[in-house]
Amino acid sequence: MADTDEGTAAGGSAGDRLVSAVAEVSADDGPFSSPAENASDLRSVLVTSVLDLEKLDLDLHRGTHHWVPRSQRLFGGQIIGQALVAAARSVSDDFFAHSLHCYFVRAGDPKVPVLYQVERTRDGRSFLVRSVKAIQHGKPIFICQASFQLQQPSPLHHQFTMPAVPLPEELLTVEELIQKYLSIPHLGENAKLGLNKILAEEIPIEIKPVNPPDFYSRVAMEPKKLFWVRAKGHIGEGNMKLHCCVAAYVSDYSFLGTALLPYPNYRLQFSASLDHAMWFHCTFRADQWMLYECESPWAGNSRGLVHGRLWRRDGVLAASCAQEAVLRVKAGSKL
Repeated sequence: MADTDEGTAAGGSAGDRLVSAVAEVSADDGPFSSPAENASDLRSVLVTSVLDLEKLDLDLHRGTHHWVPRSQRLFGGQIIGQALVAAARSVSDDFFAHSLHCYFVRAGDPKVPVLYQVERTRDGRSFLVRSVKAIQHGKPIFICQASFQLQQPSPLHHQFTMPAVPLPEELLTVEELIQKYLSIPHLGENAKLGLNKILAEEIPIEIKPVNPPDFYSRVAMEPKKLFWVRAKGHIGEGNMKLHCCVAAYVSDYSFLGTALLPYPNYRLQFSASLDHAMWFHCTFRADQWMLYECESPWAGNSRGLVHGRLWRRDGVLAASCAQEAVLRVKAGSKL
């Protein structure tokens, strides 16, 4: 299982809850060789480092780590993104990822690299299937199947309507929200320490919550949340394989916390992703703002299920995802 860093969740001291709430919204030139469109652009660290796998042999790659969550376990989104990079390297440029289905089977160790072993399960005329096994200490920590499709036009097309929300230019980033919280008079030292630790983290994505957490409120909320998200830095056009890998990485951020919104009086003792699925619907750019719509239709039996939709800002549904995780809680203290 991979800890998803949904952290210490609701409950605890007011300072702890603030830190937890903010944290929750919290080849040659990369995984695929492609020249930078503009030499003055700052390339995204997701391209140059996080998703840049070392090729060891045919269909065998090694990945290292960039951001490690407070749990000190590997971030699940990084394993998903790196596995999709490994799979995508084994298919021709005219095939694009349309879905992936993953299971986390052991916790990842951030102190050692991850080996990604790709099996070319099936090559068809329209669809290709790749199986990927992520290995540490001689054992699989993650298994994934990814399917790629040759682009095919169709008269069938429909989608849900994108939620009406403020544009990202009208909202504050998580970092700006933290600075705002730090200006609250008489803010406790523990809260200040925790918030400054978050500011010091080098997370490679940018988030703008649509409804940011209120420091002083502690009420049950509907298990839904919305935030704008994009990769930091430049990725560029023309490489949908890479944008899908980045979106897979991004999809695991602040996801499971949605299932905890109705339970402000419980503390999260342990969380770990069990599985993750994703479907890619159209072209998009992961370095441009996309709206992430998250909702949890069910929780029970110490598990929680979350669905997500990534929207382009022009209202087109770019990708859908789903995840189930272990969620173990205990009653928290009253304010």
